[in-house]
Amino acid sequence: MFTDTHTHAYLPEFDADRGAMIERALAKMVNKLFLPNIDTGTFEPMLALCSKYPNVCFPMAGLHPCSVTADYLSQLEEIKEQFTRHKFYAIGEIGIDLYHDVTFAQQQKEAFRIQLNWSREMNLPVVIHCRNSFDEVMEIVKEEKPKGIFHCFTGTKEEAIRIMELKTFKMGIGGVVTYKNSTLPQVLKEIPLSYLVLETDSPYLSPVPYRGKRNESSYIPIIAEKLAEIYKLPVEKIAEQTTENSAEIFGI
Repeated sequence: MFTDTHTHAYLPEFDADRGAMIERALAKMVNKLFLPNIDTGTFEPMLALCSKYPNVCFPMAGLHPCSVTADYLSQLEEIKEQFTRHKFYAIGEIGIDLYHDVTFAQQQKEAFRIQLNWSREMNLPVVIHCRNSFDEVMEIVKEEKPKGIFHCFTGTKEEAIRIMELKTFKMGIGGVVTYKNSTLPQVLKEIPLSYLVLETDSPYLSPVPYRGKRNESSYIPIIAEKLAEIYKLPVEKIAEQTTENSAEIFGI
């Protein structure tokens, strides 16, 4: 059985066939889907989906770094209030993204730190979005000492080693590992499987042969097959170990 540790299955891209998409995932033995929040506007569709599939879909709460603007404190206030109303399995996705726009770089760092403090208060793991910001993220993580997942890990061996040295984090591996020019397969040869979890980030980052098309959780076995090739292990072992790793973080 597989776990998709990161899917935005509640987004409009799935409005036409969301139920069928969930059924396809279950048919492929992907029986747990963890849903990261984006901002205050995504709670309603995310929680509706989790309510419809309570033993399959598990929600997180957080403010995505690309959603951090001048009014981030009021957004964080609204998000924190959601914890009094609903059960969440992680704080996410949160982090720092300096790829497209650095206008609110300082606010991103402050929002990240605030949400890491929540993780300590609530004893919840975090799911970190880190793009063009590895050093900035690591500096804050080392100070705050949370546990969780570095979502969409595509970094270097050196960055992987720094994550492993934290001893409280896994790395989320998705469709990028299947791309022809990806350096990730070489990096993963240096990383024990015990540090990895599977994810899609659907509807984004589809694995080959679906690259460029909408991603979905039923493609998790494709990622697992690539890891089986890299680690020279049966795909069943990849499923078992990565699902165990996910349970270690999320507690289920």
